[in-house]
Amino acid sequence: MKNIAITIFIVLVVAVLGLYLISFQVRETESVLVTTFGRPTRQITEPGWYFKWPAPIQRKHPFDSRMRVLEANLGETTTKGAVPIIVNTYVVWKIAEPLTFFNAVGTIAEAEKKLLSQINNTQNTIIGRHSFGEFVNSDPAKIKFGDIEAEMLTDLKPAVREDYGIEIKTLGIKQLKVSEDVTEKVFERMTAERKRRTEATISEGTAEATRIRGDANRKRDVLLDTAEARAEKIRGKGDAEAAKHYKMLEADPELAIFLRNVKSLKETLKERATIVISADAEPFILLKEMPDIKPNEPNEPEK
Repeated sequence: MKNIAITIFIVLVVAVLGLYLISFQVRETESVLVTTFGRPTRQITEPGWYFKWPAPIQRKHPFDSRMRVLEANLGETTTKGAVPIIVNTYVVWKIAEPLTFFNAVGTIAEAEKKLLSQINNTQNTIIGRHSFGEFVNSDPAKIKFGDIEAEMLTDLKPAVREDYGIEIKTLGIKQLKVSEDVTEKVFERMTAERKRRTEATISEGTAEATRIRGDANRKRDVLLDTAEARAEKIRGKGDAEAAKHYKMLEADPELAIFLRNVKSLKETLKERATIVISADAEPFILLKEMPDIKPNEPNEPEK
């Protein structure tokens, strides 16, 4: 029994060792390149359990396929208008094609070295197409950081994928600096821009004020003309009424005086009032007795 147990144990150990030599596991966080006699023959990017020939016939080379962040050093470049700026760019990358990566760079350190060189080239190319005002501007709508980063990613992504088997997921400008001389010029330019906008606003306000005053003057002239015409009409009507009354006065003076006194008395006693005055005074004599007024007959001579 003892010998059987030992035999079974040895068989199990041999089986485990054999399985270890001819198979391997690919985890979710890695990709594997298999080489046959030192030559790359198979790349595996999906997790699972795989078989191979034992070493030294075939060997596996695992690569960490998780995302990595690479931050480039501060580097000076020039914009479209030859204005020097200092930028700090970062990328998020991973190994996408183990075979290409193994043949082109082999190690993470060498890959990052290649990436830094590519990032510098992309910075110089893309930033050189854009003016300084698209990086620094008093008007937020004119700043094109997002567009510039997208252009840099579009320029960098296919190149490193094809040459190094590296996939760039994200690219961004982490930091932007300008020299003291450039800063002074920027502030001068911003001050001039603010002054120009202020003058433009004042000019627009002056033009609007002139327009409003002109419109008000035109309306005033129209209203004055309308009022004058109405006044003329009222004066004409008044003159006609006056002429009528004068005619009545000429035809029957006593009746005209009587009507005038009645009107005056009506106006005087319109509100509650206490008046001490002689009853013989005009027009209050009407309160004592009515005058004997007879209208003139037509063509009757006045008395």
